[in-house]
Amino acid sequence: MTPKKRIAFHTLGCKLNFSETSTISRQFGITDFEVVDFDEQADFYVVHTCSVTATAEKKCKTAVKQAHRRNLHAQVAVIGCAVQANPQMFSDMEGVSWVLGNQDKFRLGEIVSSASLTNPDFAELPGICMVSEINKTREFIPSYSMGDRTRSFFKVQDGCDYFCTYCSIPYMRGRSRSESIENTMKVAREIAAGEVKEIILTGVNIGDFGQQSSETFLDLLTELAKLDGIDRIRISSIEPELLNDSIIELVSVSGKLLPHFHIPLQSGCDKILILMKRKYLREVFANRVHYIKQLMPDACIAADVIVGFPGETEEDFEDAYQFIKDLDVTYLHVFSYSERPGTKALNMEGKVDEREKRRRSQVLHALSESKKHHFYRQQIGKSEDVLWESDNINGFMHGFTGNYVKARTSFDPALINQVTRVKIISVNEDDTCSVEF
Repeated sequence: MTPKKRIAFHTLGCKLNFSETSTISRQFGITDFEVVDFDEQADFYVVHTCSVTATAEKKCKTAVKQAHRRNLHAQVAVIGCAVQANPQMFSDMEGVSWVLGNQDKFRLGEIVSSASLTNPDFAELPGICMVSEINKTREFIPSYSMGDRTRSFFKVQDGCDYFCTYCSIPYMRGRSRSESIENTMKVAREIAAGEVKEIILTGVNIGDFGQQSSETFLDLLTELAKLDGIDRIRISSIEPELLNDSIIELVSVSGKLLPHFHIPLQSGCDKILILMKRKYLREVFANRVHYIKQLMPDACIAADVIVGFPGETEEDFEDAYQFIKDLDVTYLHVFSYSERPGTKALNMEGKVDEREKRRRSQVLHALSESKKHHFYRQQIGKSEDVLWESDNINGFMHGFTGNYVKARTSFDPALINQVTRVKIISVNEDDTCSVEF
């Protein structure tokens, strides 16, 4: 019997990438391939890249070098956004065999199978670089993650038509596109047939679902709320102007759609939002937060914020800080502005010093920690449902409530992938809450 080839995957970036990596990995049949951890020696390494920041791109190159060092004779495939942005950079790297852009990466299994027919030992393979013009792509390829018993990341939308001045993603992912609700539900039922209890909806701009048809994201959520076999559905990042009252109202009355919202703010200063070419001013964001809290007082609301955007003065930052401080948001994802090739912000005046970016980032991180701790303290004494995960850290296991409070209890394998009702009794120093059953 021919021994199985060992293949390892490493994913950088967003949940969308994770869902796609899982889908790509399923192209490699269990009879011929064994999936191993990335830090093990393998015959194939696949690095799924991210280009959202310069730091992310640097991590991609580091991962490729690590794979090559682990096995000098291994075949290394580099796929995804950073490849779409700069294929030649990865083609020139030592040890790289295959370089595939965002649409071409789904052909990886086919390419490997074809190569194995002509060269079973994969010796001296010619390099392959395939990077289609993503702006012409209209095909949507659904994806979802498997392997984690508790949850699945489910890609329901791809691409973006917004072209914010700081963001290169539309150039890497192409135009907004999605499948019909009918076909999306077919994939959702595939997920529901497995063991997972929770689906996390992902995409580049999921609120834009159905843009090519008369269907809407609200229509999709309405159908997903009826899905059998899944206990919980969580919405990932959704633009504030696309998070309409009807969506918020549906979540508030649904027992399946969770009261957890991740809404990109990007700046709390209207001047900067205009420079960013965002499609709203901060009043729209504040109205979304207020309406969510009106219907769901214990809902978790996360916000993305960029500091150090060109033209952001100290007064602009203070204006944004006060706005965010007064908002009833739970925590922040804070990013320092990173220059991205091809974006309009690259040529804007008023660049902010890197040290000042770090200072502003630290200020917002401190605010985020304060807000999150306050939210956790508000949950003490309340009862919530927790989906328990399989981790065992110093004798403790963890899980999340519907409103995204991280709960902690003594490890019990019988609880893994179970949803149990608990009472939150205290807040711990490690940003978890202790519970009682």
